[in-house]
This record gives sequence, C-alpha cells and structure tokens, in this order.
Amino acid sequence: MKGLNVLTIGLCLLTGITSCKQSAQQQQIQASVYPVLKLAPEDRTLSQSYSAVIEGKQYVEIRPQVSGIITDVLVKEGANVRKGETLFIIDTIPYAAAYKQAAAAVASAQAQEATAKLNLKGSEELYKQKVISDFELQTAKNSYNTAVANLANAKAQETSAANNLSFTKVTSPVNGSAGMTSIRVGTLVSAQSTSLINVSDNSQMYVYFSLPEKEVLTLTAEYGSLEKTIEAYPDVTLLLNDGSVYSHPGKIDVISGIVDKTTGTVSLRAVFNNPEGRLMSGGSCRINIPYERKGCLVIPQEATYEIQDKIFVYKVVDGKATSTQISVFKVNDGKEYIVEEGLKEGDVIVAEGAGLLREGTPIAAAPDSTKEGE
Repeated sequence: MKGLNVLTIGLCLLTGITSCKQSAQQQQIQASVYPVLKLAPEDRTLSQSYSAVIEGKQYVEIRPQVSGIITDVLVKEGANVRKGETLFIIDTIPYAAAYKQAAAAVASAQAQEATAKLNLKGSEELYKQKVISDFELQTAKNSYNTAVANLANAKAQETSAANNLSFTKVTSPVNGSAGMTSIRVGTLVSAQSTSLINVSDNSQMYVYFSLPEKEVLTLTAEYGSLEKTIEAYPDVTLLLNDGSVYSHPGKIDVISGIVDKTTGTVSLRAVFNNPEGRLMSGGSCRINIPYERKGCLVIPQEATYEIQDKIFVYKVVDGKATSTQISVFKVNDGKEYIVEEGLKEGDVIVAEGAGLLREGTPIAAAPDSTKEGE
C-alpha cells in the first residue's frame, strides 16, 4: 500500500507537470496569434499643407499724376469701385488755364504756319521768274519749316496741358475694392510721390507659397516638366485662419523655375475665385497640396516600428516573423504609410503589434484577421 501511494503521488506530479507544460504551450501559441495583412495595390490621395499669403489679382497703389490741392474726395473707403470711376479731384483751375494758354498758342502757330506757307508759294513764283535769288527762296523755305515745327510743338504742349487737366480727376485703373485713405479735402498732393489709396481686384485671389526644391523635382519627375505639372496637377484647397476650409478649390498656375539660394525653396502661385469676398488681400492661410498615388502599397502605421529613424515591419515568412526595413512616401495621414521600397504585392505582414514581436516568432493569423488591400 505504501508503494502504491508513492506511485500515485508520482503519477499526480507527472500529470501536473504535463498540464503545466500544455498550459504554457497554449499561452505561447495564444501570444503568437496576430492579425495579418496581405498587400495589394491601392489608390490614395494625401495632402500636405504649407504657409501661404493671399494677394488680390490686381493690387494697385494709386498716386496722382499732377500736383495740387484735393478739392473733392468721391471714394468711400472699403467700397467696390469700377474701372474709370473718379475717386479724387485735384484743383482744376491752374490746369484749365494752362490748357487754354496752350490752345491759344496752337492757334497762333497755325496762323504763322499759314503765313509762311503763302510766303513760300509767292517766293517760288518769283524764283521761276528769276526775280529773286536762290538765297531768298531758301530763306522762305526755312521760314515755312520753322513755322511747321512751331505748330507741332504748340500742339504737343496743348496735348500735354489737356492730359494734365484730365489727370486732375483721379480714376481707378481697375475694378476692385478700395482700401483706407488719409487724404481729405484740402490736402496738398505731389505728383507720383503721394499715395492716395489702394485698390485691390478681389474677384480672384493669388495665393503665394513655397515648396522645397526636392519636392518640386519629384513633381517634375512625375509629370515630365514644370508646364506639364501645372496642367496635370489636381485642385488645391485653403485652410483659413479661422480653422475653416475655403469652399472654392484653386488651381496652381505658376511654378517658378528659380530656386531661392537662401531658403532652398521654389515659389508657386495658385489662383482662387472669390465670389463672396471671404479672401482678403494681405491675409495668411495654409494651402493644402494633394498627392495622388495610383497602385501603391498601403500599410497601417501600427504595423511598423522604428529604430534610429528607420522604419521596419514584420513579414510573415514560412510562418515566422521576419524583420524587414522599408521606405515610405514623405506624406502620410497619421494612420497609414505608402510603401515605396521594401515590400511587394502579395507579401503578408503583421498588421498590429509589431513593437511587441521578436525576430523569428511563430505567427498564427488571428481568426478572420487576414486582410487584403482593396
């Protein structure tokens, strides 16, 4: 009986050890179950934002072309103005007088020219009759030519005086929105040196921003040239300073062919319609640049881990986790990576928990976890 008890105890211990081993194996198998992903080509559109400034399509600083005292201010600050609309009037009296004087000079020169013409015609007849000499005939011709020149000069002076008189009415050269002005009735303004007001054509707005040289080279490599990039590039969007997305998409219309030596960037311009007037000249915003990728391999970021700024995933090879370094597209949405090198279509990777794995860990796909890119 005593031997039987010892045998029974031994069997119990052996059974307990076996059960413990089986339990440990089950835990190990359970720890090696991970969701996996089979890679297939997909299409993605990502975007990256850049600081930008807004300017009116036409931004004109209006200065007077003649000097004088402002006698009338017709523009309302902030109002929409039309091309040719009178904004200010400069005292017209001195310029009207100068025009009348120039017109009188033209009349006098015309009379002198007519008299010289008659004298020349008479001299030519007398010369034919050999009454006067060559010298006298040439003198008559010179007098006539002088009279013609004086008339032309008088007419030029009249045109200049007429222009100066017209310049006393300061008009808007473009359709647009008037800015603020400090000019009031009685203000003395100087030609070209006094700024009267700014007018901005805000029907369309230009948005200026810069891209690193490397990104522009990537775009031109993708599309072929700067011109083809502009033609093929998709619409861009704006994020305004109030956090809202501008409702009208824009189009890049200019890419500079010059790299700024100081910043290493290339300037670009996009044009946006502004029917509601939400965009204001001089404002700042962020412009969102889309990147379309066709037939790319997309993986979740939680399927990766990093070592010294290098990105790795675990491929499942012969049922085991195999660490693989990858390179990814520079733009991402914070949830996925677009893989450029290191993986190929049909590869199977561990989709979650890569940071908990070790090289060579046996991998069993979690039930209903195998996914394929769409």
